[in-house]
Amino acid sequence: MKNSYLNMELMRFSTAGNVDDGKSTLIGRLLYDSKAIFQDQYESIQEISLRNGEEQVNLALLTDGLKEEREQGITIDVAYRYFATPKRKFIIADTPGHFQYTKNMVTGASTCNLSIILIDARKGIVEQTKRHAFIASLLGVPHLIFAINKMDLVEFDADTFYQIKSEIESFVAKLNVKDIQFVPISALKGDNVVEESKNMDWYRGGTLMYLLENVHVGSDYNHVDCRFPVQHVIRSQSSEAPDYCGYAGRVFGGVFKKGDEVVVLPSGESSKINTIKLAEKSIEEAFAPMSVSMTLEDNLDVSRGDMIVRVSNKPTVSEDIEVIFVWLSEEPLNSTKKYIVKHSSNEVKCSIKEMRYKIDINTLHRLQEDKVVEMNDIARIAIVTSKPLLFDRYERNRNTGSLILIDEATNKTVAAGMIV
Repeated sequence: MKNSYLNMELMRFSTAGNVDDGKSTLIGRLLYDSKAIFQDQYESIQEISLRNGEEQVNLALLTDGLKEEREQGITIDVAYRYFATPKRKFIIADTPGHFQYTKNMVTGASTCNLSIILIDARKGIVEQTKRHAFIASLLGVPHLIFAINKMDLVEFDADTFYQIKSEIESFVAKLNVKDIQFVPISALKGDNVVEESKNMDWYRGGTLMYLLENVHVGSDYNHVDCRFPVQHVIRSQSSEAPDYCGYAGRVFGGVFKKGDEVVVLPSGESSKINTIKLAEKSIEEAFAPMSVSMTLEDNLDVSRGDMIVRVSNKPTVSEDIEVIFVWLSEEPLNSTKKYIVKHSSNEVKCSIKEMRYKIDINTLHRLQEDKVVEMNDIARIAIVTSKPLLFDRYERNRNTGSLILIDEATNKTVAAGMIV
């Protein structure tokens, strides 16, 4: 049983949406109805709910773990939760809905296979709905589920659901999203979350849990372009193998096999893979997103930040890079300042070459004249790095195509970027 659990497929998903659309309640419902919480946890939130004068148990308290959140009744940070069903393991990132916490949504969704975007059935699409859908598409999240919540407050009306669904489809048609699903739910009552709703027999699709368990995530990773950034060089500490030199890191793309001919960039030196190890176990091949160590047949000069790739399939090597940034800092972009780019296992200095345009979230139009980039703005910016980076377009590989921008003076992360 233990081994079968360890071998279960893992899915990462995030929740997003406007304030009070029910994200924390939904996650609480998922955890409770799938029996993923302990009895003492339930009794604790039951006691708090009674003390607060609430008519029923407030399942949102299962995820609103920060004291400030419980006092304010909002989520202000990314809360991660873990649970499993007989079919799959899950990591949930519960992200905040407030406009000023968009950066937390970016953080939570950046590594996810799927995003659930909640919409209050009474309010329909609002600006944050569009913002979160657009950011999810920018981040290359392969699967989106729009959960039309609080259907109990519109008397489970089918027309309300289909009207909102139609409006979303019109907006999302402009975005680069591969897989979109819609489900009407009541997180508070549990309708269509884990169990099918008897109040919405007009809906013929699966429950939210059914969709989470059955969406195909195996093809979400790039298994074509072999990319292995070296994060750590392992030197021998043993007298038995004094010349041992291994390279540890996470496979960012493709499939590496023992005996494959590879090239180390940026030096361009070539060799063959001698061994691949997962922890202490020797394996025949490694693929994304496995963390492994490799040895090569030849003793090459390899260091942190280098990348091992296939001879016939190399990334772009350049210091002139076009990036779409989500600006995360309260301090606006300053084109005269020096920034640090963190990309893969590399950190290099960079300067701003040109601010190309900003993107209007509501219309998706390019704002060519507005050159001021402030917190939560999304803009295309040209940068120049102090040395060439090894990258792919973000839409081809989320790992080698993403980077963050750090203020050199304060060491604070100011933007998350997708290379275009």
